[in-house]
Amino acid sequence: MLIVPLALIGIFLLLVSAFGNFRDAFIVMINVPFAAIGGVLALHLAGETLSISALFGFLSLFGIAIQDGVILISFINKASADEHSKMKDVMVEGAALRVRPVLMTALLSGLGLLPAALSQSIGSEAQRPLALVIVGGMVTTTILTLLVLPVIYGWFRGRALTRASNI
Repeated sequence: MLIVPLALIGIFLLLVSAFGNFRDAFIVMINVPFAAIGGVLALHLAGETLSISALFGFLSLFGIAIQDGVILISFINKASADEHSKMKDVMVEGAALRVRPVLMTALLSGLGLLPAALSQSIGSEAQRPLALVIVGGMVTTTILTLLVLPVIYGWFRGRALTRASNI
């Protein structure tokens, strides 16, 4: 109960220093609940309980989800700074061009741990919850990173531009 919030605060502070603003760091951190939805759902569907192994899986999953968000937001920031096109076009282009890196990350994590997530053999009690969390979380975080995160980014960016133009 103490380590996970401290780790997330530390990650948020690192993101603020990397992006140089709180808005982009917050948008990337929105991926954490997206990832948690899939992990919790996978545990529930498999009939597993929340254990230490599952908590380690959540920490790993959060790191992967944040990496996916950084890949996408960094690219959209770079594209919007280089060109004077509409934000909608930049968001669509950013999501379309970052599909491969995000999917490669998700497939590597998800398919690599799929045998452990489906295992019912002796000794799988320790590895199965960790693998279930990561596999389930990668499904939701990948879909939501590519579809929802660009929309949230555009919404926040549009609000910031509206406020700046009103000043």
